[in-house]
Amino acid sequence: MTITNVRRGMTAAVMLCLTSVQLAAQVKDTTSDGRTLVPRDTAQPGKHQALFTGTDGMLAVGFGFLTVAMFPADRHIAQSLQDPEVQANRFLSNTGHGLEMIATPGAFVIGGALYSIGRFGGHKDLEDLGWHGTESVLLASGVTTILKGVLGRARPYVAGDSNAHDFKFFRGFADADRQSFPSGHTTAAFAAASSVTAELRRVWPKSTWFAAPALYGGATLVGLSRMYHNNHWASDVVLGAAIGTFSGLKVVRYSHAHPDNLLDRWIMGVSVIPDASGGGSLMFTFQ
Repeated sequence: MTITNVRRGMTAAVMLCLTSVQLAAQVKDTTSDGRTLVPRDTAQPGKHQALFTGTDGMLAVGFGFLTVAMFPADRHIAQSLQDPEVQANRFLSNTGHGLEMIATPGAFVIGGALYSIGRFGGHKDLEDLGWHGTESVLLASGVTTILKGVLGRARPYVAGDSNAHDFKFFRGFADADRQSFPSGHTTAAFAAASSVTAELRRVWPKSTWFAAPALYGGATLVGLSRMYHNNHWASDVVLGAAIGTFSGLKVVRYSHAHPDNLLDRWIMGVSVIPDASGGGSLMFTFQ
C-alpha cells in the first residue's frame, strides 16, 4: 500500500463524518409560526416541535446510505491503515489512545464532573450540560451494546483484512472479538459532541462556531483512531457516529421540551443535607 492510498482512505472517512455533522447542524427546533424555539422557552408550551421530524428522517437515510456505502470500502481502508509505514508513526499511535480514553470512560467522568459542579454549585446550565451529555452517552451506548451483541461482527484484527463481512448473529453477547459493529467509542464521542453542542447552542449560541467543529472534529478523530488500531471497520465508525449524533440531539430536544420528565426530575432533584458531624448525605427529591 502507498501513502496515497492511506490518505484517500482517511480522507473518505473524515468527509463522511463531517457530512453527518453538517446535516446534524441543520436540525433546528421551531414553533409553528417559524420562530426558532429556545428549549427553555415555556411561553408557548403547546407548540414544541415533535421529537422526530422530516429532517431527522432525511438524516437517518443519509447515515444509512453512508454505512452501506462503506461496506465495499471496509477492506481497502483497513489495509491502508495497517500499512507498516503508517503504523510506525508513534504520534498517531499515542494520540489515538489518548483520544479513545477521552471518549470512554472520559465522557462519563467529564459529564459526571460537570453535572456535580453545576448541581451543587448552583449553575443550572452547567448541570443540564453535564447530565444530558451523560444521558446521551448512556442511551447511545445501550443501543450500540444491543446491536453489537445481535450482529456479532468480527473485529478487523480477528477477521483479517480479507474478510470484512464476517457476521455471526447473537455471538457478540458472549465474545468481545465479535463486537465490532457499530463502534462503541465512536458512538460515545458523537453522543457527547452532539449533546454538548446542542446545549451550548441553547445557552451560548455564539460559541457553537468554534465549539461544534472542535467537538465533532474530536469525535471524528476517535473513530479514525479505532480504525487505525484495527479495532473497527469504517462502516462500524459511520454507524456509531449516526447513533451517537441522534442520541445527543434527541435527548437534549426531549429534555428541554419536557422539563417535567420523570428522569430529569429525579436526577435534578439530588441535594446534599449537612449533618452534625460536618459531613452530609444525599437526598433525592422531585423538583
